[in-house]
Amino acid sequence: MSHFLQLHLLTAYPPSNPNRDDQGRPKSATVGGTPRLRLSSQSIKRAVRQSSVMQTELMGALGERTQRIGNEIREVLVAEGASDDAVTDVVRSVAEIFGKLDAEAEKKGNIYIRQLAFVSPDEKAMAIEMARKALAGEPLPDSKELKKMILRNADGAADIAMFGRMLADAPDYNREAAVQVSHALTTHRALVEDDFYTAVDDLKKPSEDAGAGFVGDAGFGSGVYYLYACVDCDLLAENLAGDRELARKAASALVAGLATATPSGKQNSFAHHPRAGFIRAEFGKQQPRSLAGAFFKAVEGTDLMSASVTSLQDMAEKLDHCYGPSCDDLIVMDVAQGQGSLADVTGFVEKHLNNG
Repeated sequence: MSHFLQLHLLTAYPPSNPNRDDQGRPKSATVGGTPRLRLSSQSIKRAVRQSSVMQTELMGALGERTQRIGNEIREVLVAEGASDDAVTDVVRSVAEIFGKLDAEAEKKGNIYIRQLAFVSPDEKAMAIEMARKALAGEPLPDSKELKKMILRNADGAADIAMFGRMLADAPDYNREAAVQVSHALTTHRALVEDDFYTAVDDLKKPSEDAGAGFVGDAGFGSGVYYLYACVDCDLLAENLAGDRELARKAASALVAGLATATPSGKQNSFAHHPRAGFIRAEFGKQQPRSLAGAFFKAVEGTDLMSASVTSLQDMAEKLDHCYGPSCDDLIVMDVAQGQGSLADVTGFVEKHLNNG
């Protein structure tokens, strides 16, 4: 039976627009008949992958999601002295392992694949090595055999192990995500507001006219967001070829990333750099469950963070009463109450993954 790490975070965002919709406004949702602001799961996972803690703690064990793997391989080989003309056909054959080539990009001299592929460090290194051998005169195997040699079902890419991947043209090498991340939603009623702004032409003289050089408007919002994430700890280790030490480091970095990283939309305009004000981490074999139900009735009051914490903890107690204990062990960090620390939470995670 799998062991699960469940994470519940509450984070207060100031006026900001970290995750935009197709019109450039903050994403939103209606929950319990009440308008809320929303951060997509995808934007949160991207922020975590790019966070300094993830990049530092998992250096050398992170994949790359790209269409440009062919160009990457070609640049390495050309830098080693191969001629660009000699490299192209070989690189095309190797790049096709990750997906169908983009014909329009080829017309411009690029070797791109049509879809983004999540490529692990091991796969990239093997792809480069196979291209080197081909340039040295060793014939490439057929595409089926080449896939077996380059692609991996499990490896040292912690982010692929956590968030999974889909290779449309090589489904045998898809990866089931060990980490599920919800969309983050405000715990209370929250509306998108409008900022009307102007930009002044520095070289325009006052005598010409008093008008601005540019006028525009932008949406923004603020609120306390609830985020839920669930880690299948056994699947995480399995995706990493049984490397429990790397799984431990990955889970710890994930917690720190979720607590400190944020989608970066309009960050220069709003300087939103929030930290989680509350974290509840749970570990056990019990079936996972979100605490989002705590917020279907919008939280109200002047202290939305404290009210959100109370509502979340109350929902957890009620679910435990009806269904039994939801975990074997838990830890709480509450900034407003001066309870616990991020180091305590990551230590809790590392302890349980070591024991697992």
